[in-house]
Amino acid sequence: MADDSGTTAGPESPEDLQQGLTQFSENMAKIAERSQKLVTEYLARHATEAGLADPDPLNISGTFMELTARMMADPAKLAQHQMEMWQDYVNLWQNTALRMMGGAAEPVIEPGRKDRRFHHEAWRENQVFDYIKQSYLLAAKHINKAVSEVEGLDEKEAAKADFFTRQFVDALSPSNFVLTNPEVLKATVESKGENLVNGLENMLNDFERGGGQLAISMTDRTAFEVGGNVATTPGKVVFENRMFQLIQYAPTTETVYATPLLIFPPWINKFYILDLTEKKSLIRWAVAQGYTVFVVSWVNPDETYRDTSFEDYMLEGLLTALGVTLDITGEQSANVIGYCIAGTLLAASLAYLEAKGEAARVKSATFLTAQVDFTEAGELQVFIDEEQLQHIEKLMAEKGYLDAKNMAVTFNMLRSNDLIWSFVVNNYLMGKEPFPFDLLYWNEDSTRLPAAMHSYYLRNMYQENLLVKPGGLTLGGEPIDLSTVKTPMYIQAGKEDHIAPPNSVFKMLSTFSGPMKYVLAGSGHIAGVVNPPAAKKYQYWTNSKKASTLSKWIAGAEEHPGSWWPDWHNWLKRKSGKKAPAREPGAHKKYPAIEDAPGRYVKVKA
Repeated sequence: MADDSGTTAGPESPEDLQQGLTQFSENMAKIAERSQKLVTEYLARHATEAGLADPDPLNISGTFMELTARMMADPAKLAQHQMEMWQDYVNLWQNTALRMMGGAAEPVIEPGRKDRRFHHEAWRENQVFDYIKQSYLLAAKHINKAVSEVEGLDEKEAAKADFFTRQFVDALSPSNFVLTNPEVLKATVESKGENLVNGLENMLNDFERGGGQLAISMTDRTAFEVGGNVATTPGKVVFENRMFQLIQYAPTTETVYATPLLIFPPWINKFYILDLTEKKSLIRWAVAQGYTVFVVSWVNPDETYRDTSFEDYMLEGLLTALGVTLDITGEQSANVIGYCIAGTLLAASLAYLEAKGEAARVKSATFLTAQVDFTEAGELQVFIDEEQLQHIEKLMAEKGYLDAKNMAVTFNMLRSNDLIWSFVVNNYLMGKEPFPFDLLYWNEDSTRLPAAMHSYYLRNMYQENLLVKPGGLTLGGEPIDLSTVKTPMYIQAGKEDHIAPPNSVFKMLSTFSGPMKYVLAGSGHIAGVVNPPAAKKYQYWTNSKKASTLSKWIAGAEEHPGSWWPDWHNWLKRKSGKKAPAREPGAHKKYPAIEDAPGRYVKVKA
C-alpha cells in the first residue's frame, strides 16, 4: 500500500499500535467523564421536578397492562404467534449457517423499501451483521403482529398499543447501538473513538439548547436565514394586528387575475413552508401564474395569549385578513387556501359566513391536507385520550401556551426512524454534524400554541368531533353547520400523510354541499404539498366520478406524473375573473407598506 510519498507502508509498528490504543483509551475516558457530568447535571436540574412529575403522562402503562391481560386470555393464539416466530428463526439459523459454509441463501426477511436504517453494505455482506439485522426484523414483525391481532381492546386503546409498540421496537433497532451497527463500529475503530467523543459533544450541546431536554439537531441552523435564503419572495407587510401580519407579494406579470388569492398557513408551523426557497416556493410560483397573492403570517404567541381562542383565530385572524384583502383589491370576493389546521378553521369560517349571509365573499376554497371529520384522523389520535389531554392542559396552564418542543416531539414520533433515530445515529454515534436542509430548518423553527385555543381544538375536534355535527359548535354567536357550505372546493390530500390521512380528508366530500374536486398527491403532509412542477417528482391522481369510499375512488382514478400545482391552477384560473393591471403592494393609501416581507412575526423564535 503506497502512502503520500510514494513509498510502501507496511503493517503498523508496535509503537504505532500502542499510540493508537492509548488514544482510544483516552477518548473512552473522555466519554466516561463527560457522560458522568451529563447525567449529574441532568439529575440536579430535574431533582425538584421529579417528585412532582407524572411518571407516565401518556398513560402507556395502563394500556399495556390491558394489552397483556387480553393477550394472556387467549393462550392458543399466543402459542401460535410463538410457533410462527420460532419457525422463522429456524429458517434464519439454517440460512445463516449455509452462508457461513460458503453457500447461497435467500434472506428470510428484508427491510422495507423505504427503510434506510440498513443501507450500509455490511448489513448484507457480513454474515454476522446480516444475521443481527434479520433477527431484529423478524422480532419486530412478530411483536407488531401479535400486538395488532389482540382482540377485545377498545379501538382507541388498540391504536395506542400498536403505536407505542412500534416506538419501542424502532428504538431497539441494532442500527441505534454502537456494538451492533457496522458503520458505527468501523468509524469508531478508524477514528480511535473520536466519533463517540464528538457525538457526546453534540449531545451535550443539544441538551443545553433544549434547556435540559434533548432537542436533537436536525440541520445546520447557521446555513439558513428567514428573509435571507428562505422566505425570499418579494413583497410587503400591508397590515398587522395582534394575531397576524398580512403580506402582499409583488407581481411578476404585467397583468393579474382580478380575484385575489389569500393563503392561510397552519399556525402550528410558520408560513414559509410555502415559500421555502425560490425553486420550492408555492407562493412564488402562484405569483408567476398571475395571481395577486396575500399570505397570513401568524403571530408566535407567548404567555399573554393564554386566553386566545379558536374563535379569535377566526374573527381577528381569518375574517379580518379576508376583509383587508378585499379592501385593498377592491374586489367583492377572494379565492382562499387553508392548509392543515388553517383548513379546519377555513371550513368553520365558511359555515359562519353562510350563517351570516356573507358566503359570496369567498369565491373558492382550496384545502391542503385539512380535516373536518376527525373520526379517522390518524395516529395523532393516540395522544388525545382524557389522561393525556389533562396532562397537556396542565403543561399549558403553567405557561399559558403549549411549548413548541412538546408539539415537535409528537410530530417527530409519527416518523421516528426518519426524524429521531437517524439523527441519533448521525449526530451521536457517528459524531457528525447534521446536513444543511431547508425543510428540516423550517421543521425546527417551531411555534407555540395558545392554551385556550389548543385545548378547544383537541377536545372539540379530535376528541368530540363536533365540527362535523350540525350545530355542534358555535362561533361568533352562530351555530356552525358545514353541510350548508356551497363554496366550490379543491381538496388536496397526501397519499402517505400521517397527520391528515387521505381517507380522513376524503370525508370532506360527504360533508359540504357545493362542487368539490378531490386530488390525491404522492408523498405526505409536506412533500405532497410542496412539490413544484420543475422537480418532476411524485404524482397525483384525479377522478371526476363520485365514489362512496376512498378505495373505490382510487380504483377509478387516473394517475398523472409530477406536481398537482398545474392542475390546481387550471381549476383556479376559471374562478379568478378577467385579467387586470398588476397591483403593487403598499400602494393602497389605507394600507401602506409596514415593512418588507417576510416581516417581523415570522422571525420570532420559540
